Amino acid sequence: MLFLAGCRGEGDNTTVLRLGHGMAPSHPVSKGMRYMGEKLDSLSGGKMEIEIYPSEQLGTERQCLELLQLGSLDITKVSSAVMEGFAHEYRVFGLPYIFQNRTHRFAVLEGEIGRDILLSGREVGLRGLTYYDAGSRSFYTRNTPIRTPSDLKELKIRVQQSPMAIKMVDQLKAEPTPISWGELYTALQQGVVDGAENNPPSLHTTHQYEVINYYSLDRHTAPPDVLLVGTETWEDLSDQEREWLQKAANLSLKRQKTLWRQAEREAMKVIKKAGVTVVQPEKSKFAEAVRPLYKRIQKTQPKVYDLLQRIRSLEVSDDS
Repeated sequence: MLFLAGCRGEGDNTTVLRLGHGMAPSHPVSKGMRYMGEKLDSLSGGKMEIEIYPSEQLGTERQCLELLQLGSLDITKVSSAVMEGFAHEYRVFGLPYIFQNRTHRFAVLEGEIGRDILLSGREVGLRGLTYYDAGSRSFYTRNTPIRTPSDLKELKIRVQQSPMAIKMVDQLKAEPTPISWGELYTALQQGVVDGAENNPPSLHTTHQYEVINYYSLDRHTAPPDVLLVGTETWEDLSDQEREWLQKAANLSLKRQKTLWRQAEREAMKVIKKAGVTVVQPEKSKFAEAVRPLYKRIQKTQPKVYDLLQRIRSLEVSDDS
């Protein structure tokens, strides 16, 4: 933190922003952020640049958020699940089966609903810039193929530090077990947990496919990644600098979506080649099993439920 506190500022008429995140450089989200840096340099004519620190060099996702709040870091990328503890509106993304398809998902994220959620963290020092595609999350396990919800009963499933993820896995009668992302490979290898849930590129880039046997594509949730700037940093920027930064972020989303689809295809090839059995369960059975969760949210978290209703009522054309 002492290093970061003296880092940001202007030198040689160039505003340098520090971006810390937890992804490996090879991850498509990481590549999307590097693209944003390139576009910001181009848009500003070299007057703004971003220095990127990947792979948790500056701390975990939560720690990076806290550094943003302190003004010791400028930008970070986290899963929307981590934002649930800072701005409750993000909890809607942790609910299962809220999107009709990929087209519907991005109509939400890139439209009014998505923008309202991005701005919901401003009061706690965290202003959303854009989302990144993080695909759909599915269960993967060491010894038990997940074909129906009942197959999850009493299995220890690693989840993110997300109230919604914990509630969902509990609803499916499994044992939600929060473990840090960096410790998950070893936890799977040693049998500390029976399985976890995530998207194909993350399973691939972390090599976790080496220590599992089954990947069940139930696609229960699709929480996006979120790119955030500290409000202290944002307020220090000029109107022109804000415009450049926001445009670079928007352009990086378009690029990252293409990178993500390529990475998903490559990841599935590698996972199958490694001998992991890919299961195609009937998603409707899982959707039915988690239905009571919506009623609980309606009673206990009305603001989140209202967002859910807005998402459900948004009409889009069929997925292409």
